Amino acid sequence: MTVIDAQGRPEPPADGDEAATLIGFLDFQRATLAWKTAGLDAAALNRTVAASTMTLGGLLKHMAYVETSWFSRSLFGRPMGEPWDDVDWKADRDWEWHSAAEDAPDALRAMWRHSIEGARASVAEALADGGLGRAAHLVWPDGRSPSLRWILCHMIEEYARHNGHADLIREAIDGETGE
Repeated sequence: MTVIDAQGRPEPPADGDEAATLIGFLDFQRATLAWKTAGLDAAALNRTVAASTMTLGGLLKHMAYVETSWFSRSLFGRPMGEPWDDVDWKADRDWEWHSAAEDAPDALRAMWRHSIEGARASVAEALADGGLGRAAHLVWPDGRSPSLRWILCHMIEEYARHNGHADLIREAIDGETGE
């Protein structure tokens, strides 16, 4: 039974196996970003705080990129698809952050949700083909490849770090606070 908290986030299972626990924590972090960006219009999604150029819209697009990068390209060696494959990353290494200002809020949210759907399908495929220890297609310069377990832990860390940013930005926008 999945418990949903007051912000609409699924609580990770208290007694799940390793895969269910990792996926549960990742889904909780994803839902936290959804909560922090909910109900905001384009102006709010493009607002910055202090000296940072980070925006919530940029954060949504960045996380869509990260989801697709790790769970498609790194895990399976697959093309990332549009819009990522046509980007001149050498011209702008932070393209996803900068270009988000040109995207409508619904388009940003849809892109992010679509990337999560693809990631979930990739995780299910990898679990069926080797489990959490399944090595990724990606090979680091030292010859090692991260496992699915490592990728899931990395994604939890990526969301947790950026959700801290989202907390600060959202509070500056409309005063909404929470975890």
